Amino acid sequence: MTTHASLRTSLLAVFFTILLLAVLPCLAHAQSGPQNSAIVPNALFSDHMVLQNGMIVPIWGTAAPGEKVTVKFLRQTKSATTGTDGKWTVKLAKLKSGGPYTMTIAGGSGSTPITIDDVLIGEVWLGSGQSNMVFPVSMKGRPGPYGLLDDAKEIAAANYPQVRMFTVPDKKSATPLTDVKAVWKVCSPDTVADFSAMGYLFARNLNQALKLPVGIVLSASGASTAEAWIPREALLADPIMKPVVEGFDTREAAWKANPTPPTPPAPRPAAPAPALATAPATPGAPGAAGAPPAARRARGGGGDPANDQHQPTVLYNGMINPILPYAIRGAIWYQGESILGNPGIPGYGHVMASLVTTWRQLWGEGNFPFYQVQLGPLKNNSNNPRVREQQADILSLPNTGLAVSIDIGDSANVHPKNKEAQSDRLSRIALANVYGKKMEFSGPLYAGMKVEGNAIRISFTHAQGLTTHYPDGLYAHVSSPPNPPSTAEVPATNDGPLKWFQVAGADGKYVDAQATIDGSTVVVRSPDVPAPTEVRYAWDNYPYGANLYNSAGLAAAPFRTNKMDEPVAAPRAVPPAAAPPQAQ
Repeated sequence: MTTHASLRTSLLAVFFTILLLAVLPCLAHAQSGPQNSAIVPNALFSDHMVLQNGMIVPIWGTAAPGEKVTVKFLRQTKSATTGTDGKWTVKLAKLKSGGPYTMTIAGGSGSTPITIDDVLIGEVWLGSGQSNMVFPVSMKGRPGPYGLLDDAKEIAAANYPQVRMFTVPDKKSATPLTDVKAVWKVCSPDTVADFSAMGYLFARNLNQALKLPVGIVLSASGASTAEAWIPREALLADPIMKPVVEGFDTREAAWKANPTPPTPPAPRPAAPAPALATAPATPGAPGAAGAPPAARRARGGGGDPANDQHQPTVLYNGMINPILPYAIRGAIWYQGESILGNPGIPGYGHVMASLVTTWRQLWGEGNFPFYQVQLGPLKNNSNNPRVREQQADILSLPNTGLAVSIDIGDSANVHPKNKEAQSDRLSRIALANVYGKKMEFSGPLYAGMKVEGNAIRISFTHAQGLTTHYPDGLYAHVSSPPNPPSTAEVPATNDGPLKWFQVAGADGKYVDAQATIDGSTVVVRSPDVPAPTEVRYAWDNYPYGANLYNSAGLAAAPFRTNKMDEPVAAPRAVPPAAAPPQAQ
């Protein structure tokens, strides 16, 4: 009995020794972490993705250092070996539209290949900006005045399986991140409620016009400033923006030295707005844009400045760097309500030019299309005409476009629900300029002026068939149930006289003017200004009833003939313990 027991004990000891020797390497491997050995493509490369046709398509991710990674797609096989940083990238040759297809990504022997299904090849656009780009299709279950007009009808009709959206999570960071946690979603009545309304409508319009798959990579953050979307290196190389980054660095260092939890925000008195170069206006007249802005929402004291979407670089780090260089056709942008004191409104055009130029350099696709929505009307200084003027400066860059929406808005809601009209104007720009569709894509744009005695003749581009007839149905949503309540207003008449033209003489005092369409020009005069020198149009936060259109039903952009180059505010010194800046 003792002998059998001893034998049994010896055999058990041998068994556990062998088991331990077998398990130890596995434990060591597991301890090193799967992230060091597993092949992990960037989250963009996942089921239902849309790849850009007609250009080189980068595919990238991570794996163990020294791992050979092979990507197979259609008839292409591309391989790369990771460096010491564990990163790999391959580039697919130009693809033709089609699908669905399957992609495989595999490592060395013994690894399990990753299979990516339902891959389409078509058109890919980036959608970015602030809350009007985030603005979801449905308002249900969400705080705030979101949701398209008659969103239930929109959702029920949203059966577009070739339209897909990848929504980058809202993430701020002091340093550049390399990946995100998100998935592609196929457009259907079950999924579209959460889509960006602007992104969805733009993609739907392209899909229906081109009969091609369309993917939107949505990377937007509510209340964000433009400089938050620009990389640190570009801002530091800019003499105007360098002090802004240095101020942020000072606040970030102070917070790290003495971390404090955020406290609830407190109201702050409004600061006076920079005066316009015009005389004081009567109530309701265009000069009202010079009135002080509404008080900006104050950030609470304390908290990491890097978590504030008004700070430079933080959204580029968290939401753009991780998706670079996913192949895209172009970008659509809706932002401008949030502009901070430095560089402020006078520097906004400069900041946007830096954003566009830098993004194009980083993507490495040349001057890809960049189309921007100009701010609509609102009884708030966030939407004042000086901002719209700065936004129009984007047109000085190549391959850019401006979707004028001076007639699409709501007097009291910064988030207009009539996104259909705005997206139609964005889509027109793309269809005409990228895809060769023969259509008018812009409203009348100021081109020049000529003094003719006691009048001034204004010339425009995109001026075929100038009219005061606004598009049929443009205001149908205002009081039509079951739409949600709206504070938008309907012009009393259509086809009436031109409104919102003003004229001034050498004294710079503007008065309401008589404006008459004459072919492709507008003649402006007033008996109160016998020697006119300047004209402006729709120069107000809320130019209710501005009614100059071309025959395509596209609104003229606001303008002033005496545009001034306002100085950019000098950077303020930032004390080490300064709280995060106030923001609207």
